[in-house]
Amino acid sequence: MFIRAENLHKVYRNGKKNLRVLKGVDLSLDKGKIFAIIGPSGAGKSTLLHILGGLDKPSKGKVLFGGIDLYSCEDNRRSLIRNQKIGFVFQFYHLLPEFSALENVAMPGLIKADSKERDSQLYQRAKGLLSDVGLKNKIESRPSELSGGEAQRVAIARALINEPDVVFCDEPTGNLDTENADIALKLIKGLNKKNKQTFLIVTHNERLAKIADEILYIKDGTIV
Repeated sequence: MFIRAENLHKVYRNGKKNLRVLKGVDLSLDKGKIFAIIGPSGAGKSTLLHILGGLDKPSKGKVLFGGIDLYSCEDNRRSLIRNQKIGFVFQFYHLLPEFSALENVAMPGLIKADSKERDSQLYQRAKGLLSDVGLKNKIESRPSELSGGEAQRVAIARALINEPDVVFCDEPTGNLDTENADIALKLIKGLNKKNKQTFLIVTHNERLAKIADEILYIKDGTIV
């Protein structure tokens, strides 16, 4: 398996109480497929995605990424894996307001630790990605000049700039109307087919989940 989670637990301290968010999650993800994790708000979807993506340590259990135990390796190595092998798309875009769409897409490539790529090559690839997501004419626009749907498409292009093995999407259509949500879904499906990258989408939207090759359901911190 490409990514495997074993007996994941996550407990947060809430005052004098412990809040158990994940309660022994096991899952496996094959390479090149679209997976959806669906469940109600508070079920642990985002927490699980953050742990699988190396953003948040589990209280117990392990995550194997291409055979590497993410939380047994040093922080620097885990950061390197995140930068080079994983892309993230979040509900709130997280674009840098002072930079253009082109610069936002190129940013992860500019900070890539082992990058030997010339800036001109990187920006050329960023332009190609913006063209792929239908924003060829918006490369110089800043986030404030983009619609919500356009901003999310920039975020998707940014997630792909380092040619990651997997893209984690956390409620990627949560702030979009139906028309723009449909555009984003078709885009993810097309990029998966074109690039053979794994996509993992967490959502409470069953309509969104239907584009997935496999759907996993989470409830009360466990896969059901």
